[in-house]
Amino acid sequence: MTGARAVASPRVVCIEDFRPLARRRIPKAVFDYLDGGAEGEVTLRENCRAFQDVTFRPRHAVALASCALSTRVLGFDLALPFLLAPVGYSRLMHPGGEVAAARAAGAAGTAYILSTISGHKLEDVKAGSRGPVFYQLYLMGGRGAAEAAIERARVAGFSALVVTIDTAVAGIRERDYRNGMKELISGTVLEKIPYIPELLRHPGWLLGYLRDGGLPGLPNVIIPGKGPMPLIDINAALAAAAVTWADLRWIREVWKGPIVVKGVLTGDDARRAIDEGVAAISVSNHGGRQLDCVPASIRALPEVVKAARGQVEVLMDGGIRRGTDIVKALCLGARAVLCGRAYAYGLAAAGEAGVTRAIEILRTDLERTLRLLGCPAVTALDRSYVNVPAAWD
Repeated sequence: MTGARAVASPRVVCIEDFRPLARRRIPKAVFDYLDGGAEGEVTLRENCRAFQDVTFRPRHAVALASCALSTRVLGFDLALPFLLAPVGYSRLMHPGGEVAAARAAGAAGTAYILSTISGHKLEDVKAGSRGPVFYQLYLMGGRGAAEAAIERARVAGFSALVVTIDTAVAGIRERDYRNGMKELISGTVLEKIPYIPELLRHPGWLLGYLRDGGLPGLPNVIIPGKGPMPLIDINAALAAAAVTWADLRWIREVWKGPIVVKGVLTGDDARRAIDEGVAAISVSNHGGRQLDCVPASIRALPEVVKAARGQVEVLMDGGIRRGTDIVKALCLGARAVLCGRAYAYGLAAAGEAGVTRAIEILRTDLERTLRLLGCPAVTALDRSYVNVPAAWD
């Protein structure tokens, strides 16, 4: 069973149903890279659990034939209040990778954000989507490589730049160390040998991987005078590419379009980003993959929204698995949310068909939740529809 049939109902009813399918299809190293988090994975778990602390206050005896799910983000009209977040190494999860995810997002009328750590050329990703595509920037390879990527993104028609600021170094993702993720992407043949039996247990994935030519270098990180950055240890690459506020000022001079700062968890950083002239802020803890024991994104959202004072759009990512999660974030002041793992599980399970199905599930969840709340549109959601713990304020 392949493609859309493999992820149709009742086999896949909710986002969580993709996880066992993805786990079976891809090697443990790849699955745990997608599924895992930093250190004890406290924040990873809390990102999802914290949504339970917010409960709904519905308006009953309200009949709505349909509900409006569209919103406007950075000047773009989106059919849905969620964007597909940047997910590195998507091509390792499925050969279609970033191109497949962008195509599914565009077909659904929403935006896709391309990670710097992409296996497909940014031009091919943009060409694959009918919707807006944003470029998520790491300063890997230095300012020269970043400036070249920004110019390529401009020429290709990317709509916005998303600058991630929470990677001064890479968080220690213990599953990756145990499972050989580093050896898989950049190790020598000798270093890969202990992990070969696990690869052979996933012949479908392995055949696709080999047909795809293995994982290439990073085609969007072109180091001046050297060419594409090879798949070196990403921990070392990120440590040499930390973004500072001074870098953000330089980026704003190079890129004339809207800039989103991703990785804000405090009001202080929100105000600093606004002072630097950004168009939007994404409240994010990197999916629990960087500093463990920081607050869940939904928990940090009210502080950032208050600090933003309506001056910029506020987005949020982290822990989104259901339409109810999206609605709660919108009620707390997010303009839209970014979904990463929610679609990446689908990509790993069934390629583009899996991403399409994940979007469909979230869309259906959203409309059902709005109708049960008695709310006619996502743009009408506010705090009156939820109970929020007093401590959050």
